[in-house]
Amino acid sequence: MKKKLGTIDALALWYSRAFGAGCSPRAPGTAGSLLAVILAPWIFLPLGFGWRICVLALIFITGSLAASRSEKILEKKDPGEVVIDEVLGQWLTLLPVTQAGFATCALAFVLFRIFDILKPWPVRASENWLPGGAGIMIDDAFAGLYALALLQILLYLLPFDPVAHAVF
Repeated sequence: MKKKLGTIDALALWYSRAFGAGCSPRAPGTAGSLLAVILAPWIFLPLGFGWRICVLALIFITGSLAASRSEKILEKKDPGEVVIDEVLGQWLTLLPVTQAGFATCALAFVLFRIFDILKPWPVRASENWLPGGAGIMIDDAFAGLYALALLQILLYLLPFDPVAHAVF
């Protein structure tokens, strides 16, 4: 029997699931990343660099709170359906990109998913550095930083997407 959720709990689940992407029956993390990369050209990339930093900080804070609450509601540590962390990591990967065509967005998506799945040091270790939802969020931030660095190197070496320009 499912328990009835209050409004705050329902909102926490909805947000932590990235507005439903986390409910995907297969690969919810990939669904969350895909949603983020699809929305980025309309929501994230039009913002100035400073505003993007603010958005990422806001997602980290609110995502941490929602993910912590979702862990309690779902009675599970780091539930797979919590994918707001993928939104954070995916947008962090795109942080320095001022404009992105399809190729840049696709490459950013693939790179982030690789680092999120393989979890090289310190990605996997960082999951335990912070308690609750912050621990859920931080590993995807590190994966996003790895993907950001490699994306920038590849865009510099292989300018295959003529509308991609980096801030730095």
